[in-house]
Amino acid sequence: MARAAPNTLRRSAKPGAALSLSDYLQKILTARVYDVASESPLDLAKNLSKRLANQVLLKREDTQPVFSFKLRGAYNKMAHLSAEQLKRGVICASAGNHAQGVALGAKRMGCKALIVMPVTTPKLKIDAVRALGGDVVLHGESYSDAFLHAQTLQVERGLTFVHPFDDPDVIAGQGTVAMEMLRQHPGPIDAVFVAIGGGGLISGVAAYIKAVRPEIKVIGVQTPDSDAMLRSVRAGKRVQLADVGLFADGTAVKLVGEETFRLARELVDDYIVVDTDAVCAAIKDVFQDTRSILEPSGAMGVAAVKQYVETHKAKGQTFVAITCGANMNFDRLRFVAERAEVGEDREALFAVTIPEARGSFKRFCVLIGPRAVTEFNYRISDAKQAHVFVGIATANREESDKLERSFKRHGFATLNLSDDELAKQHVRHMVGGRSELAADERLYRFIFPERPGALMRFLSSMHPGWNISLFHYRNQGADFGRILVGIQVPKADKKAFRDFLESLAYPCEDETDNPVYRLFLR
Repeated sequence: MARAAPNTLRRSAKPGAALSLSDYLQKILTARVYDVASESPLDLAKNLSKRLANQVLLKREDTQPVFSFKLRGAYNKMAHLSAEQLKRGVICASAGNHAQGVALGAKRMGCKALIVMPVTTPKLKIDAVRALGGDVVLHGESYSDAFLHAQTLQVERGLTFVHPFDDPDVIAGQGTVAMEMLRQHPGPIDAVFVAIGGGGLISGVAAYIKAVRPEIKVIGVQTPDSDAMLRSVRAGKRVQLADVGLFADGTAVKLVGEETFRLARELVDDYIVVDTDAVCAAIKDVFQDTRSILEPSGAMGVAAVKQYVETHKAKGQTFVAITCGANMNFDRLRFVAERAEVGEDREALFAVTIPEARGSFKRFCVLIGPRAVTEFNYRISDAKQAHVFVGIATANREESDKLERSFKRHGFATLNLSDDELAKQHVRHMVGGRSELAADERLYRFIFPERPGALMRFLSSMHPGWNISLFHYRNQGADFGRILVGIQVPKADKKAFRDFLESLAYPCEDETDNPVYRLFLR
């Protein structure tokens, strides 16, 4: 949606009135940020640009000393405090990145810093703040909860509050990102994409761009579960969210600032909402171009560029995404990697029903062909039908639809689960259980080479009288795959089964007597 309000910011502000665009331009040009911040690179994302047929530039705020743009605004605010205010100490509320900026600024200026952070803040950010000398207090589930507690502590201890976004000096400090960007790329720029939490970054960026290069579009980016700014702009007043999502914790703000709302409503051209899968795919895109790993909020701008190109069928244009943070907990990478493929339409998830008959499994695998299988979950549960959960690597959404049609055409009832959140988050890990139909079942763990034909070799080597009663496989990105297989082998075929394992030459372990198997699957 485009901005609807008239651009009153272009008028000069009278004493005591709200700051005008020219006032903000002056504040940005004179901001003190480079005592702690560096001029971040503006890098071409070569692979992504080629794929999108547009020039995509990354403003690398993830390369700052605290791996985020936040130290710009925090330090600029603190540089404007009096000696007395600094002596008493400062306090802030933050989900992590602003906290590091305040802690670093306080260390540089020799003052104390009390940082109130939500209990949901990634440990990586908490540890980073403490390493910089900040005194951390954990309180509440979101930034807004931490903010209210920080206000109480501010009064009790006589500290000076350094707001993470709703302050002209903070906004001006963030605006230096745009100042650098336009100096680094004096040529045409069609649009700049900026993640929005409380609105400090986009307010500063939009103020500078609209004062200097008003033809450049400024596009705000939010997630559907933390879209307070978009809802506020649509309503014409600030809207407070009851809850916010925590995946993109850097933008998890329930209520945007008064000043940031005023600026965004006047200056931001449009808004884009990106989902979790798109953000995960964007993290992977940036990694492939830079070998750097962004946090979810830091990749939102890149996700929005991709969505904008697809929606507008843009070609040959120049877009800038601000990669605004890289404070990612390492243990989140497992989730990001899993969802990135779906977000880029590089993985399709299906629930397929096949006849519970000898050869059906093999016939289904033939239809998959040379495509890489990313996941396979199956447990015998019905005498007539087998329900299989399968993930398949695809090039695009069209290939996913083509596979679905092919399965159905060959008699396999199919549901495409690629957009099903229940399937992606939970069901894929829950397929299985005990089965009365699994008589004479032997359970084995195999190590398969990750190459085309490995599964078909396994199936083709099996005795036609043996039935696969359980199958679980997930691609872990290694050069080999770990597969759990249940095979119903009559006692009379014990020697033949042993010969089969030896001829196969895949490393394996017999897990039939494993107590975990007997508790949950036997």
